[in-house]
This record gives sequence, C-alpha cells and structure tokens, in this order.
Amino acid sequence: MITEVKLSKSFSNSLIEVGCDEVGRGCLSGPVVAAAVIIDQNFNQNFINDSKKLTFKQRNELDSYIKNNALDYAIAPLSPEFIDKHNILQASIHAMHLALDQLKIRPELILVDGNKFHPYNFIPHHCIVKGDSKFLSIAAASIIAKNYRDNLMIELAKDFPEYGWDKNFGYCTKVHQRALMKYGPTIHHRKSFKLIYNIED
Repeated sequence: MITEVKLSKSFSNSLIEVGCDEVGRGCLSGPVVAAAVIIDQNFNQNFINDSKKLTFKQRNELDSYIKNNALDYAIAPLSPEFIDKHNILQASIHAMHLALDQLKIRPELILVDGNKFHPYNFIPHHCIVKGDSKFLSIAAASIIAKNYRDNLMIELAKDFPEYGWDKNFGYCTKVHQRALMKYGPTIHHRKSFKLIYNIED
C-alpha cells in the first residue's frame, strides 16, 4: 500500500512553476533521464512522493495519473556517450534543459531537485535539496523520469541479460560488477565511470 503524503503544490503561489528532476546519475550503464512537470491547484494526488520511496509497481500506477492530469510534462534522456564527454553533472543539467525545451507551456519559475543548475532561457530557477520529497511537481518529475529509465533498462537487458539490468537498472550491484569482470563493458556502459572490479564471491 502507498503511504499517503502531503507535498506542497506551489513554491510561489502565483507563478507558473515547473518541477525538474533527473534519475540515473549513479548508474554504470544507460542514459541519465530528466523530466519536467507543470501542475496546478487541481492536481490532487496525495500518494506522489520521491520516486526512491516508491516501488516499481507504485511508480507505474502513479505514472498514468501524472501524465493524464499534469498541465504539461516532458522527458529527456542523454546517452552514455554524452555523459562520458561532458561528465554526469553537466549531462544531468543538460537533460533537464532538454526536457524544458519540449514543454508547450512556458514556465515562469523552475524548481530543481538538488543544488546545481544552469540558467535556462531567462527563466528564474530555484534549487531545492531533497525537493522531490517537498514539492509535488518535482516528485512527479522524478516518478515519470524513473519509470521511463527503468523500462528502458528492462528492454536493454533483453540483449544483455548477464548484467541484470532488469533488476539493478544499471546500478553498481554485485551481479553487475561480476558481469563486468567476466564480459567487460557494453556499448551502453559509461566508459568514464569505474568499470573494473575485483570482488570475491
């Protein structure tokens, strides 16, 4: 059962706000994925929370509600190649910019989960540490971004089953480390990350 929570709907109470978040920064493989979500006061969902506090099933159940009831939303992945070239922080911020580019509604304030962001299109922004557990729009963005990325990794796992991406989603688990030791990295791995391990069974 999903625990009911009460996150804030607005930071400013007057501006058109968009919540931004990204997922997959700490993964060894796959893209980093960002999302942007605009909601209004009619967005009533007390089960939305930081995506890390929800199960895979719970996130999928909430995904449809978010997409059907948000005023606007967008999702943007960035490849391992981009991450390797520009570093994961810059890739994460750029992915959020790409998600903002896709919005049909122009926001007046950007709420960003975390403490780092680059100015975007002359729109004011506010960085909020643990924002995905404080504001609905950021939490909603974290959910749809994570759903997108998890489902992508499940698909990629069909071609590379040894790495366990259908369960670890590219994170650095023992199964993933052992597969890297035995088979080496794939085209989906981030070559700038630590991919060489020496672990005992």
